[in-house]
Amino acid sequence: MSAAGILVAGVGNIFLGDDAFGVEVARRLSGVDLGDNVKVTDFGIRGMHLAYEMLEGYELVILVDASPRGGQPGTLYVIEPEPAPEPDPDEVPALDAHGMDPESVLALLGVLGGKVDRVLVVGCEPAMADESMGLSPPVEAAVDQAVTLVQDLINEHRAPSLGGARKEA
Repeated sequence: MSAAGILVAGVGNIFLGDDAFGVEVARRLSGVDLGDNVKVTDFGIRGMHLAYEMLEGYELVILVDASPRGGQPGTLYVIEPEPAPEPDPDEVPALDAHGMDPESVLALLGVLGGKVDRVLVVGCEPAMADESMGLSPPVEAAVDQAVTLVQDLINEHRAPSLGGARKEA
């Protein structure tokens, strides 16, 4: 994919209840025509694979994930993580092939010599993250809203003069 591409990455563990939010959003988005330059992939818990995919030169990466921030279950957030600091060539961070938090993935991307112009996280406040399969009712209800939100963010990115994406620190 060219530098003009957009990656939508669903992340999460399907065996931990609401942690599967990003995986389900990616599944639903895979059936939506988002344009030729948009790639939607379910990365599950494969953080290293996501970092390697980001080496392809995307201008926008949207990570979709459960994001506990203290709100009501099912609340959606748009978060723009701080850019990863420049890696110290004398220090190699401990890498977890299954680590999926955005900071770890972005740090790994930096170690690999990659860069993404912009990263957004579409997060959903989970109700539960215990060992179970299936989303809780409030998180399930937020999936279609998240699909629409991702589409809106892609459209805003394509037409920046129409207004930028919402940002939460």
